[in-house]
Amino acid sequence: MSSVSKADRKTALDVASWSFNIVTSVGIIMVNKALMATYGFSFATTLTGLHFATTTLLTVLLRWLGYIQNSHIPLPDLLKFVLFANFSIVGMNVSLMWNSVGFYQIAKLSMIPVSCFLEVVFDKVRYSRDTKLSILLVLLGVAVCTVTDVSVNVKGFLAAVIAVWSTALQQYHSLGSFDLLGHTAPVQAASLVLAGPFVDYWLTEKKVYAYNYTTVSTFFIILSCTIAVGTNLSQFICIGRFTAVSFQVLGHMKTILVLILGFLFFGKEGLNLHVILGMVIAVAGMIWYGNASSKPGGKERWTYSAPSDKSQKPDNLLGSTETDEKV
Repeated sequence: MSSVSKADRKTALDVASWSFNIVTSVGIIMVNKALMATYGFSFATTLTGLHFATTTLLTVLLRWLGYIQNSHIPLPDLLKFVLFANFSIVGMNVSLMWNSVGFYQIAKLSMIPVSCFLEVVFDKVRYSRDTKLSILLVLLGVAVCTVTDVSVNVKGFLAAVIAVWSTALQQYHSLGSFDLLGHTAPVQAASLVLAGPFVDYWLTEKKVYAYNYTTVSTFFIILSCTIAVGTNLSQFICIGRFTAVSFQVLGHMKTILVLILGFLFFGKEGLNLHVILGMVIAVAGMIWYGNASSKPGGKERWTYSAPSDKSQKPDNLLGSTETDEKV
């Protein structure tokens, strides 16, 4: 009975963590889309720095109130995580600028096979046939939804490669606890706030301090920073509970929600039959992935120890009886 309740509790926490991440992630995307498309605030790197600065203030408050415990992280691990995270942010912005939207979406989709590669090589993870097919189905569905024109050039391709690998490595080498967000957020805030205006000027040829800050645009910037606090916290929680592959596969649910909400609120990109078909395929793939990866043998970490009951431990999506096991 205790093991069942333990599994149920973990499932409930997984669902709550993922729901929190989806709500905050989709919310910030919609706010940023309004801020950039409607009010012309195109300084994405600087805005991300402000997001982490706001998150830093919250972590300081939570530590002062005793909700975040003091912890230690080796400096090399901290710098490695921040390096990958910042390259991911800047790389994605540069990739979107230098590539067509179609190739940008393909680059984002390629994060799943890259994450699979990292798990297979470094964690000795083995995937069942159904798990592999379900991942392919998700990729197909999201590609049908989002990939339109595809054109690429050398510098755009290099930017996409850097963005994809840095994102995958950031999630693979995740610190695993949102308590440690108090260590990473100040470093990311300082580096991005200092470098952001120069990076944004390089990308847009516009100066952030020359932007016309109106009351409405300032409100959207503050709203974006507020939602970003929840997004950053939820991402640390999810990366600590899910594997990088599960995080990427289920993350495409956010892509589908953004498409739907973009149609409802902005109306520029219609939901035609082509897009709806892609959504149905992608959702079917996500459901299949959840079912396939939770079965014995669906996704396992192999070891070379002597045969025993614990020599192979399933790495399930939901329902694992190990509370600290990533799914």
